[in-house]
This record gives sequence, structure tokens and C-alpha cells, in this order.
Amino acid sequence: MRTISTVAFIGLGVMGYSMAGHLVRQGLTTRVYNRTASKAETWVNEYGGSAHPTPQEAAKGADLVLVCVGNDDDVREVTTGSEGVLQSMESGSVLIDHTTASADLALELDAACREQGIGFIDAPVSGGQQGAENGALTIMCGGEKAHFEHVYPVLDLYARAVTLMGAASSGQLTKMVNQICIAGLVQGLAEGLHFAEQAGLDQQQVIDVIAKGAAGSWQMENRHKTMIADEYEHGFAVNWMRKDLDICLTQARRLDATLPVTALVDQFYADVQRIGGGRWDTSSLLKRLRKID
Repeated sequence: MRTISTVAFIGLGVMGYSMAGHLVRQGLTTRVYNRTASKAETWVNEYGGSAHPTPQEAAKGADLVLVCVGNDDDVREVTTGSEGVLQSMESGSVLIDHTTASADLALELDAACREQGIGFIDAPVSGGQQGAENGALTIMCGGEKAHFEHVYPVLDLYARAVTLMGAASSGQLTKMVNQICIAGLVQGLAEGLHFAEQAGLDQQQVIDVIAKGAAGSWQMENRHKTMIADEYEHGFAVNWMRKDLDICLTQARRLDATLPVTALVDQFYADVQRIGGGRWDTSSLLKRLRKID
């Protein structure tokens, strides 16, 4: 495998913008591509590096290519498409996909990379925009151990935890578990705050007390204040959560796994979309309860 000195980052969205910035700060030559070219230019003005008109151009000469886009089709477009990164990546380089996508896609990309002598790691992340900005993401990886160990120092630049979960697709399967757990936690928090409000309790005081006990969670600590204030412009959007939950539920059917709470919360998020909240963050489940009343 090639010594990593030049990297390409494909996708400068809410997460990728900051993730790519950490690479530049640590001295890596960083080439970027974004579908909206103006955002790539803004990134270059802020961090340095260079912007390129296609994923193929951005990946040319890169030792490591990282992708963080929207969904399976977006990943295919920027990797195996006619102007995708695999058109220019060289043998001995490594492709990492940070997108939350299907396990099938991870296996598909792993096979395509093997044909070209390229390493592949599926590496979805958790921690949201704040985690990306602070370099404190959790990254769950699938792939060969040798490839993982080779790229670990780079991933560690914007993570607080980077773990190899198994062979290709194991990272995506682990991210599904993450989203399944979050769905139930956010709904529980929304119901608790709604109950407290209806009971005439001081919601902040309630949280101050119960957060110190068994009910405490990351969601409670980081989202309760904006939920109480009825503000939902923070963090991961409902539209993206529904995409992720669809991946989870599809995979669950294949595995004969039963996810009744996840399926129900997915429908609650559909309700949020119907009231115009597709771009609200996932804590907007409380908004749905307030609308019902």
C-alpha cells in the first residue's frame, strides 16, 4: 500500500466539510470535489487544498480517497460512475466510504476495488455536525485488517473512536444498529418532555434530575434544551433519518429481525415530514406530539 500523503475528499456536506478540513490542518495534501462547485471553492478559500471539477479528477494521484455523500446512488455516481474516483485511482491506494449506505453497496464497492488492486473500507460515522467539527466522530469500519491499520492514522484525525467491526459491510451493519437505538431513544425523550409539559412540570428541572440517573443519554444531554425551546434546526435532518431507517428495516427483513419500535418511529418521522419538517433535526419528534395536541 502507498504511503498516505495526498488525499481526496468527495462530498463537502454538513459532515464532509469539516472532516476534510481536519486533513488539511494535519498537513495532508487535500484535493476535494463537491457537486455544488461553489461550496468546494468556499472550502478551499477557508482551508487551502484544491477543488476539482469531477470525482475522477480529484482522485487522480491520491493515495487515499474518502467519500461522504447522501445515499447509495450518490455513492455509485462518485465511485463507479463514468467520472467516478475508480476511473483514476491507482493500485495500492485505498477507498473509504463514510456515507451511511446499504450493506449491499459496501460489498459491491469492495468487489469493484479488489478488481483494481485497491483497498476498501466502509466507514459510516456517528456524532453529527458537532462531532465532525470537533474531530470527535465515532467511526465503525468494515474491511480487511491490513487496510484498516493503514488508514487508521488518517481517520483518527477527526474521530474519538475508530473501530474495525469485521469484513466489508460490517461498518454499515453496525451503523444500522446505531440508528435503530437512536430512533427509540429520541422518541422516548420526546414523550418524556411532552408528558412533563402536560403535567405542568418545569421541563428543565426534570431533565436536570433524571439525566443523572438511568434515563440519561447523549440525546438527552445534547438535545433537550432545543427541544424544550421548540427549535429543530440542529443536527441530523429527518429526511436523512428516514433514509437510514429504510436501510435498517430493509436489512431487518432479510435477517428475519423484528424491529417494531424502529418501524413505528419511522412512521412518526413520516408524520413530521407531512407537517413540513423534513429538514428539521431528528429531535422534532416532540414537535409532532405538540401538533397532535
